[in-house]
Amino acid sequence: MTAPWLSVVGIGEDGVAGLGTVARAVVDSATTLVGGARHLAMLPEDARPRHVWRSPIEQSLESVAALRGQRVCVLASGDPFWFGVATSLARRIPVDEMMVLPAPSAFSLACARLGWAVQEVEALSLHGRPTTLVNAFLQPDAHLVLLCTDGRTPALVARALCLQGYGPSRLVALQNLGGPRERVVEGHAVSWPAEPVDDLCTLAVECRPARGTAPLARTPGLPDDAFRHDGQLTKREVRAATLAALMPMPGQMLWDVGAGCGSVAIEWMRSHRRCRAIAVENDADRLAILTENAATLGAAGLEIVAGTAPDVLGGLTRPDAVFIGGGLTTQGVFDTCWRSLRAGGRLVANAVTLEGEGVLVDRHARIGGRLVRLAISRAESLGPHTAWRCLRPVTQLALTKS
Repeated sequence: MTAPWLSVVGIGEDGVAGLGTVARAVVDSATTLVGGARHLAMLPEDARPRHVWRSPIEQSLESVAALRGQRVCVLASGDPFWFGVATSLARRIPVDEMMVLPAPSAFSLACARLGWAVQEVEALSLHGRPTTLVNAFLQPDAHLVLLCTDGRTPALVARALCLQGYGPSRLVALQNLGGPRERVVEGHAVSWPAEPVDDLCTLAVECRPARGTAPLARTPGLPDDAFRHDGQLTKREVRAATLAALMPMPGQMLWDVGAGCGSVAIEWMRSHRRCRAIAVENDADRLAILTENAATLGAAGLEIVAGTAPDVLGGLTRPDAVFIGGGLTTQGVFDTCWRSLRAGGRLVANAVTLEGEGVLVDRHARIGGRLVRLAISRAESLGPHTAWRCLRPVTQLALTKS
């Protein structure tokens, strides 16, 4: 095993004084130091080379890898493996060549100040991400701890909460945690001031919906009216069955082909923060609706591809699951999706027309899978009475690739 040449040391706002004996010895014995300007300024001046992270950081990461053989110490905030630089370094440098010494993370410090159990909060980073990311996690009594991009983030989050009907939520901005300049500002989303707080800020949110706000679950089957759409929508009951067949799993990639308003891709991503999806749609109006739905429902990372399948499918990240909700009768769509699917992946295709059903019956005869007919009826008013209204039946083929 190669001896570690790279050390990654977590450091807090209390600086060198807060480092443990081992961490301090690692920092002192390094021949080269790397980190943000704020972290490097915490160390006494000496003659050792110091490298400040550059933007984009990928260039700096490659520069660190090029220092193999020297005693290099990277300084990072708190726990370097929790939304930290150690994760990026580990993609380039074997872990047995690294020694990582974490300090308390901003999440741990925030929970310690508030008396929250760390394992019961949703810990999210908004660095380089839209504040609408929080929308996927808004449920009554949920506790969120957010790493802020800068001092403007709390006001942006407060506005996002109000737009989703969570104006009464309690907000606590914890600034410069763990250092001599630590300061706490508390309030509610509905009355949060527009002025920024300190840039080094962690925001805690105790979610409280306003009266009349309907909570949205992260399990499949959101109400149809949770989505803006033009009628081309996989209905709630069918959508729940479709996602059950697709089986969302953390870190896996879905192709939603003929995505329409994006309901399946969005619910796939809401099921777990690490689920990824690409939505393929050709209609310009639906693309606009899809983009709006993704932001509103917290699927900010949804990749949207404008174009017609199968033409635009080449070059996309290979999928672990595919849903074909539109374009099923277009030549090559089904077969291209099936070829692109990873081994062990799932393909689900829905059809409401006889022509689309014919494609599924043919593929079922040739490939196998589970072919089902989904027939949904909803009770609706009929004059002074109530009667069943039948939705169009959906034929569904679900396949797993061996």
